[in-house]
Amino acid sequence: MLEIIYRYDPRNLSARRLSANLAEAVHRLVEGNARIADLVRDDDIANNDVRRALEFEIDLGLAATGRALVQKPFGVVLGCADARVPVEMIFGQGINDLFVVRVAGNVIGSECLGSIDYAVHHFADSVRVVVVLGHSGCGAVSAAVDTFLNPSSYLDFASSFPLRSIVDRILVAVRVASRRLEELHGAEVSRMPGYREALVDLSVIINAAFGAYSIREELARSLRGEIRVVYGVYDLTTRRVRTATGEATGLAEPPPDPDGFRELLRAAAGTVDPTRSSG
Repeated sequence: MLEIIYRYDPRNLSARRLSANLAEAVHRLVEGNARIADLVRDDDIANNDVRRALEFEIDLGLAATGRALVQKPFGVVLGCADARVPVEMIFGQGINDLFVVRVAGNVIGSECLGSIDYAVHHFADSVRVVVVLGHSGCGAVSAAVDTFLNPSSYLDFASSFPLRSIVDRILVAVRVASRRLEELHGAEVSRMPGYREALVDLSVIINAAFGAYSIREELARSLRGEIRVVYGVYDLTTRRVRTATGEATGLAEPPPDPDGFRELLRAAAGTVDPTRSSG
């Protein structure tokens, strides 16, 4: 049995500290994810006799004061609507820490941008970082990949313009990822047993990076203060947020220009293997 004890002392100011600068805000998210990812280990599941008590400084909002909290999130996160990707839990954060926007495929539409723009301006005194969070096995990215590999399947979305718009936005990343895999493995890469899975994995990374780049460019036009925009990919298996280079835990800034994206593609393509089938 694995026993987890939650303790929170509302008098402990460090549990509700605001990140003082951009680097600290990113570190707080990375450290929180590492802590949560290590919460349950494989040997804990296999060993029925294991007991561990862990203490967390996470405010679950259980100590009600009789009045609503004033919003003071230190981070804004654009994540996928996938039920397996609970953003606050992934980053080990509590109530009032993150302003979260979730949509299938973590794609950027006008409503998402409007919500993000509202947060970074309305909570300018507290928000230090904006994160675009993709995740492994993303259903929306997988749908875009399947549409790319079998164009006739696009007809499945013909009756739903909103659904088509999600797939269309992701297809840009899929096309770029496909081209890079061809350059790296040759024109016959699509015949390799693990091609589809590799294309999904690489497209997830590029889609998140594209999203972070777009948000950074959009906010640069209107921001009065400084803010950091980063991206990462949450691995459903390891529970860790990683970067395009496959680092165990981390968040990264998107490339600044096309040459930077080419370098990102080279690095990210090295973390996927189309020759290996998941089956």
